[in-house]
Amino acid sequence: MNASFPAPEADPNPTDGGLPPITLLIAAPRGFCAGVDRAIEIVERSIERYGAPVYVRHEIVHNKFVVDGLKAKGAVFVEELDEVPDDAPVVFSAHGVPKVVPAEATARGLEWLDATCPLVSKVHRQAERKVEAGQHILFIGHKGHPEVIGTMGQVPEGTITLVETLDDVARLEFPEGTPLAFLTQTTLSVDDTAEIIAALRARFPQVAGPRAEDICYATSNRQAAVKAIAARCQLLLVIGAPNSSNSLRLVEVAERDGTPARLIQRAGEIEAGWLDGVETLGLTAGASAPEVLVREVVERIGTWRAVTEETVTTTVENMMFKLPRQLVG
Repeated sequence: MNASFPAPEADPNPTDGGLPPITLLIAAPRGFCAGVDRAIEIVERSIERYGAPVYVRHEIVHNKFVVDGLKAKGAVFVEELDEVPDDAPVVFSAHGVPKVVPAEATARGLEWLDATCPLVSKVHRQAERKVEAGQHILFIGHKGHPEVIGTMGQVPEGTITLVETLDDVARLEFPEGTPLAFLTQTTLSVDDTAEIIAALRARFPQVAGPRAEDICYATSNRQAAVKAIAARCQLLLVIGAPNSSNSLRLVEVAERDGTPARLIQRAGEIEAGWLDGVETLGLTAGASAPEVLVREVVERIGTWRAVTEETVTTTVENMMFKLPRQLVG
């Protein structure tokens, strides 16, 4: 699946000869993952099937360019279900929602479609099974993130505790022998999460983990791709939104390797002075950022420097997810 968006306008300043050289290392994989592709296609197909407007609860993915593109096609974004008219279809975002949201939509007779990433849905089902088995869940994630709100809303209050940091682990208090299990948000730092899991196992040897790692393939792959180029760069640019967890983690991965990194949403945010002393520039994009924004950045860099591009590929992704039954056939 490949959601399409119009290419941004090119920078009005053409590249001239005689510019100082710069090597641009472009990380691969980067940009859209299968869950984001699926979520965008769900909104686009819903508009085709039901006609505009189609309501979307919360940003379908954390990227203003993508959201604005879908608004232009007929999507209306709202924060809560009570903003959706009784006769309108509604799509739930890729981050997932608490159980009460689809239950309320069903009670109102709304036609709803679930664009929750299947890898997030997998964590939801794991949470239910852990509670059914009598285990208290220690959920590693970032407070307030939509995915965390959605996952914690799958199980009864009091059966799940949010853990954000190593300090949170130290503050946990459970009677000896309490059945415990941990799960994680899918867009965390691989390295930070490993440290927190190690601390949980040290404090609570009985804690059970998921059958497979919850951090999604796309998050892990994009972090590994940044690690592959960071040491060669004097600066790394990450295209992504400030509320995009996986994009923020890419900045942190580069900085942890000693490479300065900047999060940008569009090429117009880049300042020429950022390139002072930079001979090799790294570039990647979070899982919600389309490839057209990568090319926009390359063009802007080309107005100041003679760019030599090198794509550094650490793995090839071919994951695809099925669409909801309402949109098939």
